[in-house]
Amino acid sequence: MNENEESKGNHRQAVEQSVGPVLTKDPETEVVSNRAARRRQERQGWRKNIPGLGSIYHPDWIDKKTGEFKMSPVFWIQYQVKGKTKRESCHSKKESDALKLLKKRHAEMAAGKPMGPEVERTTLADLAVMIINDYKANKRTSIGRVEDAIGHLQNYFGEFEKVINITGDRITAYSTERQKEKAANSTINIELSALSRMFVLGMRAGKVATKPYIGKLKVNNTRKGFFEWEQFHPVLTRLSEDLKAPIEVAYITGWRIHDEIFTRQKHQADLKGRGWLRLEPGETKNDEGRMFPMTKRLREVIGNQLERTKALEKATGRIIPWLFHRNGKPIRSFRRAWRRACKDAGMPGKIPHDFRRTAVRNLERAGVPRSAAMKMVGHKTEAIYRRYAIAEEKMLGEAADKLEILQATDQQEPSSKVSAK
Repeated sequence: MNENEESKGNHRQAVEQSVGPVLTKDPETEVVSNRAARRRQERQGWRKNIPGLGSIYHPDWIDKKTGEFKMSPVFWIQYQVKGKTKRESCHSKKESDALKLLKKRHAEMAAGKPMGPEVERTTLADLAVMIINDYKANKRTSIGRVEDAIGHLQNYFGEFEKVINITGDRITAYSTERQKEKAANSTINIELSALSRMFVLGMRAGKVATKPYIGKLKVNNTRKGFFEWEQFHPVLTRLSEDLKAPIEVAYITGWRIHDEIFTRQKHQADLKGRGWLRLEPGETKNDEGRMFPMTKRLREVIGNQLERTKALEKATGRIIPWLFHRNGKPIRSFRRAWRRACKDAGMPGKIPHDFRRTAVRNLERAGVPRSAAMKMVGHKTEAIYRRYAIAEEKMLGEAADKLEILQATDQQEPSSKVSAK
């Protein structure tokens, strides 16, 4: 052996002795000298591939301060979603739990459901933000009501409660707890509807996998109040001049006072020809436009109101767009004036919503076809219309009188019928 070959052999031997063993039986305490090789070999020893599903493994790393090899005792899973690698912890030291989670993720993928740790991290607060933004984007006027509902839900479940923990049995327990707090069933149903909407928005956003069963409570609070003219007139005369016209229009039409009467502008009252009072598409509760034909009394009330507005414009030099107003400004509230007028007229407890039932009843008594009556008052379905078309004693008495006339005619002697001919 020449001198060059002998020096190369000595150098190779020295390197091998300096590197030392790459893999030992105690990876927790061994100082790794060949880091890349070390990680490859350790990973191969703690990863289990599941054909068609993915793999189960223990995450490992090199401690930057000590150079020691570390390995987590908790199992993790790895799988593919639309070509992207997903990794998540199963929060367990059992391999069987990791396998269950891996199979669960594939079942969710097969069902087309949102999946992954981001879904399980979604909280009630996240859904609250979604529904508030939804109400703002759609310009819903009942945003205050939904905010109140969110407050009650968060007080019970917890603001940062994970959505996956809000199950059907807990929702039923929530309803029971609210009843103990003397909340009405209709109020609880509003809160449950808000919760249901929150789950729907979460599913659309891919942050909620499923919606639990949310059962509504039975509500039997259908009001049965009517306003006969002899009852309504004393209340009307005790209202201020600003309120008399819009309140009488509500009595005639059955339209909602705040959203459909107070919001009318002058150009939406057409007195020419047949004459119409109009609601534009998007202004009603069901977003459909509506027209109410001018009756003799309705034309008179609106005509007088237009003359009154014209005189005010001339006196002040202002242009007033509103059909009904308070000194040229929109009417915002009338509840206190209404309660005082009802009390002074000896009609305490009457509510403005009685006008809708009264209008429906009057249209039924006048023989107006149901399809036309629904269009005039603004009921989209027959189920809602029938709820307002409540029979009362006077209406039933009129029906009995008509039946009595028919029976008397049918029971005439045949000879009487012949002689009548």
